[in-house]
Amino acid sequence: MTSVSSRGEQLRPKLPPAFSRLWSAATISMLGDGAYQAALPLLAVALSSDPVVISLVSVAMVLPHLVVGVVAGALVDRWERRRTMWVSDLAQAALLALTVVAGAFGLLGIPALLALAFLAGTGQLFFEVASQAYLPDLLGRDQTLLRRANGRLRGASTAAGQFAGPPLGSFLFSFARTVPFVVDAVSFALSALLIRTLPPAPVPERAPGTSVWADAREGFRYVVHDKLLLGLALRPAVGNFAFGAVGAVLVLFARDALGLTAVGYGFLLAAEAVGGLLGAMVVSGPLEKLVGTGTALTLTAVVEGGSILAFGLVRNPWLAGALFALCGCGMATTMVLGWSLRQVIVPARLMGRVGAASRLVALSAGPLGAILGGWLASGAGLRAPYVAGGVVLLTMTAVTMSMTSNAKVKAALARSTVDG
Repeated sequence: MTSVSSRGEQLRPKLPPAFSRLWSAATISMLGDGAYQAALPLLAVALSSDPVVISLVSVAMVLPHLVVGVVAGALVDRWERRRTMWVSDLAQAALLALTVVAGAFGLLGIPALLALAFLAGTGQLFFEVASQAYLPDLLGRDQTLLRRANGRLRGASTAAGQFAGPPLGSFLFSFARTVPFVVDAVSFALSALLIRTLPPAPVPERAPGTSVWADAREGFRYVVHDKLLLGLALRPAVGNFAFGAVGAVLVLFARDALGLTAVGYGFLLAAEAVGGLLGAMVVSGPLEKLVGTGTALTLTAVVEGGSILAFGLVRNPWLAGALFALCGCGMATTMVLGWSLRQVIVPARLMGRVGAASRLVALSAGPLGAILGGWLASGAGLRAPYVAGGVVLLTMTAVTMSMTSNAKVKAALARSTVDG
């Protein structure tokens, strides 16, 4: 006799085998990326001691998202998405290989490093936008499967990109400056090979004769005019604003307010990553089933804002670590649920543009938050950015909770079913 639990397992939709290859490719690539992201600042410090120059390298890594983000989304919607992913991987592998050759011949300076950071960031942008647009095609726009898939991908990003990759990159850098870049190049090549085995996605139909700029504007307007999508974009935008303020002084706060050593600071960052892993892999699914997607997004916003506010007020480092883990859990849960919902309700022909426009809105607030955080810390103390960030997040929750309510989500899902 088949048990109820066994029948439930049989009825539960399974991720297709092709997703395992996509997950493997993402994990391998994220491991290399983690090593690269740790080694790049170390190489910059080895080449220059000027703080302005070092900060420019960090800016160059995220600048493509702000400069070419919406254009990348428009191009992704014109191209076959699987091909865009593996070509982006191969291009990044070739770029890193050239960097290793330049380093071997003593030609690697700050200008070359800035170019590397910008071009690699551009390749990563195209890959991320294409992969987020490809996933609904692969999984038939099933919200449950998309949530599980995004949770596993986010978990891989945390485990490989935050836990394993950075220590590996720092360790390899101690042997030779360019070894981490070799590892990243190999990871991209392996990822490209795996992605080439995935089934191709149909190229979305579009109106003939439209320009790339017109397509990009259409995607941006689609986000702005849809209250649910706008709420989904504003949430991470305000979050990045607050976390930019927090991150700008985190290392000083850990040392001076919490009394942590360099090792303790590393454990603090690890606590956030552990929380993120739990949010992506464990919390997101049950929470969505229990209260609905819209209410879950409101609850995670409250958790993020409340934990950041409390983090700025506590003095016990263990309690601070627990609060940081709680914040990481809320952030990861928000990302998984928000990504999955957007992938269901956005028409396939606009998926790349809407994803890129949402990413632009979300990322553009981060640098402003970092500036505010430094200003508040210098004028009002190290705890001020955390109090301000928590208050901003909680205030924004009150603004967006009606935009991303269960009723709005239900209506959007119903429209997508009719349109799809």
